[in-house]
Amino acid sequence: MSEQQATAEMSGSTAWTNRVVTVRRILRTEAGSAGVLVLAIVVALIWANVADGSYEDFWHTELSIDLGSMGISLTLREWVNSGLMTLFFLVVGLEARREFDLGDLRDRRRFILPAAAGLVGMLIPIAIFLAINHGGPGSGGWGVAMSTDTALALGLLALVGRRVPEQARLFLVTVSVVDDLVALLIIAFAYTEKIEVMPLVIAIVLYLGTFVLVRLKVRSGYAYVPLGVAIWGAMLASGVDPVVSGLALGLAAAAYTPARGDLEQASDLFRSFREQPTPELARFASLGVTRSFSWNDRLQRTYQGASSYLIVPLFGLANAGIAIDAHFLRRAVTSPITIGVFVAYVFGKPIAITGTSALVTWLSRGRVRPGVGWASVLGTGTIAGIGFTVSFLIAALAFEGPALAEAKLGVLTAAVAASVLTWAEFRITFLLPKPKRAVALLGESEQLVDLIPEVDDERDHIRGPAGASVTVVEYGDFQCPYCGQAEPVVRELFADVDLRFVWRNLPLTDVHPQAQLAAEAAEAAGLQGKFWEMHDLLLAHQDHLRITDLLTYARQIALDEEKFHDDMMRRATADRIAADLESADLSGVSGTPTFFINGQRHYGAYDVHTLKEAIRLARVRARIAERRR
Repeated sequence: MSEQQATAEMSGSTAWTNRVVTVRRILRTEAGSAGVLVLAIVVALIWANVADGSYEDFWHTELSIDLGSMGISLTLREWVNSGLMTLFFLVVGLEARREFDLGDLRDRRRFILPAAAGLVGMLIPIAIFLAINHGGPGSGGWGVAMSTDTALALGLLALVGRRVPEQARLFLVTVSVVDDLVALLIIAFAYTEKIEVMPLVIAIVLYLGTFVLVRLKVRSGYAYVPLGVAIWGAMLASGVDPVVSGLALGLAAAAYTPARGDLEQASDLFRSFREQPTPELARFASLGVTRSFSWNDRLQRTYQGASSYLIVPLFGLANAGIAIDAHFLRRAVTSPITIGVFVAYVFGKPIAITGTSALVTWLSRGRVRPGVGWASVLGTGTIAGIGFTVSFLIAALAFEGPALAEAKLGVLTAAVAASVLTWAEFRITFLLPKPKRAVALLGESEQLVDLIPEVDDERDHIRGPAGASVTVVEYGDFQCPYCGQAEPVVRELFADVDLRFVWRNLPLTDVHPQAQLAAEAAEAAGLQGKFWEMHDLLLAHQDHLRITDLLTYARQIALDEEKFHDDMMRRATADRIAADLESADLSGVSGTPTFFINGQRHYGAYDVHTLKEAIRLARVRARIAERRR
């Protein structure tokens, strides 16, 4: 167990801090945050139609902050749209940077297709909107019809497609990286009436200053907060919507996995505090633990919940209110603005994303293809027809009065239609026979391998048939209580006759002083062909791993005790354990237990149900790959 596991839930989930853990945790909570957002939209609509003008009066209330001769005066709606939404786009930037540093986009070739799909997925809806409005008064609002609301789209995808593979959601996130970046650049330059050059230059210089602090290895958050506030203020003074500063700062925050060296240093600091519990050592211990995480991790943990459950719903409450009556509806259903937004999102997005993905796959002769099946690509395209945050931001810049209400109505009705189309598309997909359904949802592209090096039949300790379609690798520590907790689960998996299991050593000696000795005992038993017998005894008696205990276990499994003792004294297996440690570092493993299933990292819970589901999915992918060969 590492210090990360100290915060893990005792119900059997590990505190992974790896390349996509944050994204996957977000995906599991998107349905809840989307529900809060939908509730906020409903409340805004009711408020705007029942309270006789109080909705607009409230959000147009001025709020000023003055400091001497300087000050900022904005309406409550502007504070939400240009202030709080900066934190939302900070989280968007953090997620994008994480995907580039640690996610699938670390293989830059995998960025080609979603980048193309994201760009064309904006251009075609814009073209549709302009074709419908062709030079009319609404043509200036072309930006309203281009951007997908990633948070709402992911949440509604979780609601309407509960059995949709997680890879489809990750594909949507990847496409949206480009979408969000381009959309904010368009806001910054196409929808800015006048740009003041000097404040913009100051903002750029301050932004570059953040990189200087990073280069100087300044880790205190207090050093960056004033810079962030100053950048926001300079952007506001320049006339460019300051939400762009949030995205820029998020993209600057590198993501990386905690190194074992940093975790060991954190353990040493905590041990010093345990020996002498003073306030000063407590602060050092706390800083040591915190600093082992990347800024990307720390900022996401700070702002993710507030962004999903407070800021975005508040944005919906401040912007979604439309006064709807019969006269307005009669005008809106024939308005080129409403029709243009609706058609662009509901038809333009799926045509663009699916068509571009197919074209890139065909032009590359299959070398570049989506990481999911075509049903998932189409479902991504239909759910991408949900626009909200950026659409409403641009609508507020491009329109006012009835035209603004018509644009908002187009966005909201398109979101409903996109959700229905996505539900129908996945419903039809799940009616297909299982083999065809698997290919339609998961696709045939090869998955990135996280395990380095791959399993070696000659070197690794393996249980199970050599020809098994699924291989589970566990990096473990014999003294780690979480490994002991996982052991009954692993044993239950052995009932699967089409599975093999591999153990690799990761003794965390900074927190488990007897782990290295236990690993050497297991490997010494392995030299006599009885690794697994010793492995089982060590995990069954984790509180008794002294040398006298190990010699007793050697006697129980009928080892040559003299040879076992000599191998332990000569540390004959130290090189092998060192190789496992090197493998763990190369694979980004810093805590135990860590599981890999067919070479891919398993994240989160390691209860029987979750592991069996992950194994089932890996087996499906293996069968698809086998049919391709």
